[in-house]
Amino acid sequence: MIETVNLTKRFDDIVAVDHICAQIKDGSVFGLVGTNGAGKSTFLRLLSGVMRPDEGTVTIDGKSVYEREDVKSRFFYISDDQHFLGNGTPADMLKFYGRIYPRFDGERYRKLLSSFGLAERRKIATFSKGMKKQLAVICGICAGTDYLFCDETFDGLDPVMRQTVKSLFANDMEERGMTPIIASHNLRELEDICDHVGLLHRGGILLSKDLDEMKTSIHKVQCVLAEGAEVPAGLEVIRQESRGRLLTLTVRGERETVERAMESAGAVFYELIPLSLEEIFISETEVAGYDIKKLVF
Repeated sequence: MIETVNLTKRFDDIVAVDHICAQIKDGSVFGLVGTNGAGKSTFLRLLSGVMRPDEGTVTIDGKSVYEREDVKSRFFYISDDQHFLGNGTPADMLKFYGRIYPRFDGERYRKLLSSFGLAERRKIATFSKGMKKQLAVICGICAGTDYLFCDETFDGLDPVMRQTVKSLFANDMEERGMTPIIASHNLRELEDICDHVGLLHRGGILLSKDLDEMKTSIHKVQCVLAEGAEVPAGLEVIRQESRGRLLTLTVRGERETVERAMESAGAVFYELIPLSLEEIFISETEVAGYDIKKLVF
């Protein structure tokens, strides 16, 4: 398990990561969502030991990450801006990572290069952005590490390739218990793969919850109340909109509780509609007092 306690990183007067306390459980897919500049990349660099925190700690199974080769051998970091050996080829990357990661699977690496249509002897400098992303993912998957840190990994990949990468992640999670930590500004990209999601905003984690828990504890209700009736007092209403007599409520609570409240109010009509991950976060961030117009999803 990865754990951060009061993790903080400053750059002069800018607090990029602000006292983050988080736990990332093994065997799950942790999605880290936030605006550009929210601190996602800095957080991943702290997790991977690229940076030393100004305050707080990062540990994997209780062991500090920074300047610990034995701990760093347990994860692979795919940065948003990939770095490869100067004038190198995929074959050179195989030799390089094969020396660093004891469980690097060279046979699988070559098979994946062929499947992705990446020439083993071609100069990486001639690859497109998408091809470099594909190569970085292949390196990360074949490293055989317990954890895979991904910074905007799906950015630059076409839709077919995105699904292929997600399938690779799912396969390695099932086969060897790999735990991906995926940072992205795109909620829709993470909704079908993540088990747990954290919203990073202004350097701190605003929310961190299991995705299933989120979806069962907040609901959108479309209803028509009887003439003169009011919204039931027992409902915790986060958001309310009206078009004529049609009310659209975003409420927090168990489904059964919401249904009982609507029935006791004598609603002429009501329907509970599933919320998307994006709608959940919009509702939660508005409650927390943040300007949703500044958030990029």
